[in-house]
Amino acid sequence: MANTTHTTIPTVPEVARRRAGRGGGARRPVTGPSGRARRVPRSLQGWLYAAPTAVMVLIFFVVPILLVVQMSVSDWSLFAGNRGLNAPDNFVDASQHRLLWPAVTFTLKYTVITTLILLGVALGLALVVQESTRWKNGLRTAILVPSALGLASASLLFYALYSPQSSPINPALAALGVVDRPVSFLGTPDSALWSTVFLIVWRFAGFYMLLLMVGLQGISGDVYEAARIDGANRRQIFARITLPLLRPSIALCTILCVTGSLLAFDQFFILTKGGPDNSTVTIVQLVYNMAFAGQNHLGLAAALSVMVLVALLALNALQFRGLRGRED
Repeated sequence: MANTTHTTIPTVPEVARRRAGRGGGARRPVTGPSGRARRVPRSLQGWLYAAPTAVMVLIFFVVPILLVVQMSVSDWSLFAGNRGLNAPDNFVDASQHRLLWPAVTFTLKYTVITTLILLGVALGLALVVQESTRWKNGLRTAILVPSALGLASASLLFYALYSPQSSPINPALAALGVVDRPVSFLGTPDSALWSTVFLIVWRFAGFYMLLLMVGLQGISGDVYEAARIDGANRRQIFARITLPLLRPSIALCTILCVTGSLLAFDQFFILTKGGPDNSTVTIVQLVYNMAFAGQNHLGLAAALSVMVLVALLALNALQFRGLRGRED
C-alpha cells in the first residue's frame, strides 16, 4: 500500500501568529528611550481633538462677552476710551432711555408676526413639496434660491423694489388699475413693518421649509398607512400624526425664528433706518445707535446688550421647556 501524506492547512489565527513571530505582521508599538510603549490616554486624545474648537470659541465668543460685560460697568466712550467703573449707572440710563420701551414693543410685535407667518408658510411649502412628485425638484430649487442670498443683499434688493423712484411695482399696479397713486411701502409705520415681514418671509421660507422637510421625511410611511386603514381623513392625519411627530422640528424652527427676529437689525437698518419717526427701531438697532450713531457711549450700549442677552437666555430656556415633548 502506498504511503499517503496528509497536509494540514494552517488556520488564519495560526498564520497571524507565525507572521507576528517573524516580525512581518503586527506592528510594534512606538517605544520611548526607556523601551516602554508610549500611548496617549484616551481622555487626552479627546481634549486634543476638541482643543482647536475650544480655542476658537474662547477667542471669538467668551472673550468678547467678557469685554462687553466690562464695558457695561464702565464709563467707556467711543472716542475717550475707558474712564473707570461707573456701575450701575449704565444699566439705569439704558432702562430709562426714551426709545427703549417703544423699541421693545416693536421688536416683540415684529417677532410674533414674523414667527407665525414664516412658520405657517414654511410648513405649507414643506407639505406641498413633500406630496408633489412631478415638480418636486423644481419646487425645491425655486423655493430655496432666495435662501442663497445674503440678508443685506436681499434688503438692498427690496429697497429698490419699494423705492417710489425705481420701483417696478407701482407702475404695474397702476397699469392693472389697482391703485390710483403710488403706494408708499416704507412711508408709514404699518406699511414699513409689513413690507419688512414680506422680505423676511421671502428670504427665509425656503430655509425653514428644508428643516421641516427633514422632519417630515423622518416620519415612517407605515404610520400614515395604518391611519388610512383605520379610516382617518387628511385633516385627522395632519392633526394627530404629522404635527405631533413633527414637534421637534417645529420647536427648532420656532427657537431659531424667535431668536433671529429679536436680534433683527440688517433689514430695518437698510430699509427704514428706524423710521418713520423712530417707529421701526429694534433693540439691536438701538444698541447700534447708542454706540455709534447717537451718544457714542460704548458702556451704555454694552449695558443694553447684556440686558438683551439675559432676556434671550431666559426666553430660550422657556421655549426649550415649553416646546419639548413629553417623552423628553
